[in-house]
Amino acid sequence: MRRFTARLARLNTVLLLALSLLTTVALAQSAPPMLLPVDPVPLVIETQAGERNFSVEIADDNSERSRGLMFRQNLPEMRGMLFVFENTRRVAFWMKNTPLPLDLIFVGENGRVSTIGQGEPFSETPISATGPVRFVLEVHQGTAAALGIAPGDRLRHPVIDAIAGAG
Repeated sequence: MRRFTARLARLNTVLLLALSLLTTVALAQSAPPMLLPVDPVPLVIETQAGERNFSVEIADDNSERSRGLMFRQNLPEMRGMLFVFENTRRVAFWMKNTPLPLDLIFVGENGRVSTIGQGEPFSETPISATGPVRFVLEVHQGTAAALGIAPGDRLRHPVIDAIAGAG
């Protein structure tokens, strides 16, 4: 009986999560693009070729992270969206409702790039890092390669530095 109850509880949890995801997707499909304010402090990426500065919108709650850059038709050059998670964990993104091709720069809690993935418009294929991360920076696809952004590079921004430390 215990096994049955435990399985029933797990099934119930899975069903609730699936319903929550379907509700989120349904709401997102009918909503306009989300526009967050641009943070006044630039995000800096220290690369082998020098520092690269980006203006960023910060998505730091579940609603903002769920919507991200969905439905955006344009994104200015050297602009991105920084996703901030409450804790370091494995994350996966998809591009189902996103018409822009993007680079997804996965960043550990130490502020260092761990993985760079590419998101194709409207794709449902998951894009994830090779391990747990604390931040993800989305920018125009090809930006990472064009600017020499690579795994190991350090990102600096007050939100990241507060977690990673200044060193």
